[in-house]
Amino acid sequence: MYGGLFDTIEQLNAYNVPHAGTGINLAEARAPCYHDTSNGRVALISACSTFANFGRAGDQRRDMKGRPGLNPLRYLKWYEAKPETIKKLKELEKELDLPEVVQGPDSYHFMNTKYVEGDKPGLHTQPHPGDLKGNLESIRDAAKMADWVLFTLHAHEGLPNDSEQPAEFIEDFARAAIDEGAHCFIGHGHHAMRGIEIRDGKPIFYSLGNFIFQNETVYKMPADFYNRYDLDPYSGVVSDAFDARQMSKTKPGNSEHKWFTEDEKYWISVLPRMEYKGDELSELLLFPVELGMNKPRSQRGRPMLADEKYGAKILEVIKKLSEPYGTEIRVKDNVGTVQL
Repeated sequence: MYGGLFDTIEQLNAYNVPHAGTGINLAEARAPCYHDTSNGRVALISACSTFANFGRAGDQRRDMKGRPGLNPLRYLKWYEAKPETIKKLKELEKELDLPEVVQGPDSYHFMNTKYVEGDKPGLHTQPHPGDLKGNLESIRDAAKMADWVLFTLHAHEGLPNDSEQPAEFIEDFARAAIDEGAHCFIGHGHHAMRGIEIRDGKPIFYSLGNFIFQNETVYKMPADFYNRYDLDPYSGVVSDAFDARQMSKTKPGNSEHKWFTEDEKYWISVLPRMEYKGDELSELLLFPVELGMNKPRSQRGRPMLADEKYGAKILEVIKKLSEPYGTEIRVKDNVGTVQL
């Protein structure tokens, strides 16, 4: 079950590639890794909030080995609702004769979902206390052992109906990471850009989007991938399966978006360049990157610097996404400069 994980770690170690975020147990997955340079020592800590539950690493005990896996940042979620809404849910519960559940003193649970009375209806999230504590401990440790500390988070979660805005727990955790000693927070996994926040002179990249995006040239796919698009799982060819996915040729009753091929936001990004003077960030430049959305499948997904016309468009996107955080980005000669 863990063969792929162990093989990847083995290869990274064999070629002396610093890596973080996975391990044979939780302590190893959560630990910083270090890279020594002529200018100083860099620490990297990595975590993930979007994962199958069996994928997270487990603690080691004196009588049992820990579970291999990833460093998790789980989160708690609940819905805030007006009192009259919760009253309706209680009436519905009685009407449907649903099993009774133990209720909290300040909340109501309906269909495995927590509701809290309030005047700001909607979904709310916060970091899991245990994962928050454990990751912040790693940051504090790294801050004592290195000159610069980078924290990366793989996260898909966004606000309801607005995936370009990070979920509340991501913002809360990113700011706590900076406060505890991280020099930079780097979000990824969402496949599209999100805004940039500057906190105490340190950058929070809520998502840098895709950098290399090449999964249409995989030459083998499992049988159930063909089944999903109503293709013969035994004699179908992989290029037909990718064509079907792009055209959303799914079985009746299935809902499948047209993958990522038709939305430009998945094919643009920025490459940040951070210049430090000692412990302080002195310059943050953004170089616009495009991944060849309209190129043939064999070439699509490779990062390249965008030309000036397309670059202006890409930099305008990140400018708009960053405005809610009060971040100002000035554009000149196809480069964005973040005002620190």
